[in-house]
Amino acid sequence: MAADTIIIMQAANTGLTEGSTPSGDDYDRPIVILNTLRLNNIQLLDDGKQVIGFPGSTLNQLEKRLKPYGREPHSVIGSSCIGASVVGGICNNSGGSLVQRGPAYTEMALYAQIDAQGELQLINHLGISLGNTPEEILQRLEQGQYGAEDIEQTGQQASDSEYATRVRDIDATTPSRFNADPRRLFEASGCAGKLAIFAVRLDTFPSEKQQQVFYIGTNQTQVLTELRRIILRDFKHLPIAGEYLHRDIFDIAETYGKDTFVMINSMGTNNMPRFFTLKGKIDARLNKIPHLVDHLTDRVMQGFSQILPNHLPKRLKTYRNQYEHHLLLKMSGDGITEAQQHLRAFFATAEGNFIACTADEGKKAFLHRFAAAGAAVRYHAVHADQVEDILALDIALRRNEKQWFETLPPEIEKCLIAKLYYGHFLCHVFHQDYIVKKGVDVKALKEKMLSLLNDKGAEYPAEHNVGHLYLAKPALKDFYQQIDPTNSFNPGIGKTSKRKRWQQD
Repeated sequence: MAADTIIIMQAANTGLTEGSTPSGDDYDRPIVILNTLRLNNIQLLDDGKQVIGFPGSTLNQLEKRLKPYGREPHSVIGSSCIGASVVGGICNNSGGSLVQRGPAYTEMALYAQIDAQGELQLINHLGISLGNTPEEILQRLEQGQYGAEDIEQTGQQASDSEYATRVRDIDATTPSRFNADPRRLFEASGCAGKLAIFAVRLDTFPSEKQQQVFYIGTNQTQVLTELRRIILRDFKHLPIAGEYLHRDIFDIAETYGKDTFVMINSMGTNNMPRFFTLKGKIDARLNKIPHLVDHLTDRVMQGFSQILPNHLPKRLKTYRNQYEHHLLLKMSGDGITEAQQHLRAFFATAEGNFIACTADEGKKAFLHRFAAAGAAVRYHAVHADQVEDILALDIALRRNEKQWFETLPPEIEKCLIAKLYYGHFLCHVFHQDYIVKKGVDVKALKEKMLSLLNDKGAEYPAEHNVGHLYLAKPALKDFYQQIDPTNSFNPGIGKTSKRKRWQQD
């Protein structure tokens, strides 16, 4: 504090909007980046029903720690594969595919805050009695020196326990979840590095033993619109997941996500963080070699993937040929029979059909959906001479929105090589990746796209947070100013001021 420096907290740095790195050279103070990956302890409470996650702990670690207890963290595939941190998910109130769990959220954390007087304070809201001085609190927590009698039942939430009810409100005029939702901005949750988080206390979730994936296809968007409303309104058992894929992203992912699919299918998710770390190191070294072709590792991996045999089940490929719009519905327990009965009745008259996947088909359907998330980036790497950039939008539509599949004006269409639509359909959260033609002004195109979303009442970003790529809306900016009045932690986030005490740039 005496040195009057900017502090940027960084863990795995896997965010998609550059939120844990400096941006530009127009800061008014020196910058110190504190990487927390070595602070990676995880402590289990009440036989794993809750956990304490330190700032460097990862979702992959947490998943492995909880498995013997038959429980899972908030996210089980996706961020866990790339080594994302537990605390990073909380700080960015990250989303996910699991319908019942909502965004990553807690009201219980241990964190450092710089107050309006410029004094550093340690705030213990973990609900665990750890002593009085900062040194004692941190030491006792690190060493696990507390017992059941020290753990308080405060009534504070350690997950978004209201989300299952919220997502069912299909006539609401607001999205079910988005990063700037004031309901879910609380201390560590959504702080985006404006606090220094030492630990968070989180709920975990029972693993679903009996699961069934239903693969649904149709050529009419209104069929999926009505089916979504039936599922959320009438099903007694809320699905585990309901993921949408358009035919175009199915095709792109089949070609440009194939190596990711094959690696996870053959090696599992445990080795993926190590692989992505190694790839990052190799890329960093290769980028220093002059005149070397760009994206060499991606090109090599892409070439290798093309000699591998077909990896998608035949019935999924058949549905790709028959139907433009695909929905992957995962049910558990008694919800399996319920879903099967509803789907049979629904498609007795509705255009389209469904299949009850085998275990192998269901696993591969969701792996294909996961591989879709990086397919556009790989396409860009391989076709850099044709592609200006990938414009990736992360949007939350109103819960009552029926026109969820967009139609772009011709002046935007002509700028694009492809439009790739996929997302968390039941939550009405979509990832829309646009492959932009060479020579197009991507920044201007993005502004046109966001204007269209504003007209629809959409919120963005939905789950990747503002980082340095999106403008923080007033409620989010006010939250940042409230928790960091001197603007010492991660200034400039959400395109806000980078100057001390929020002076205008």
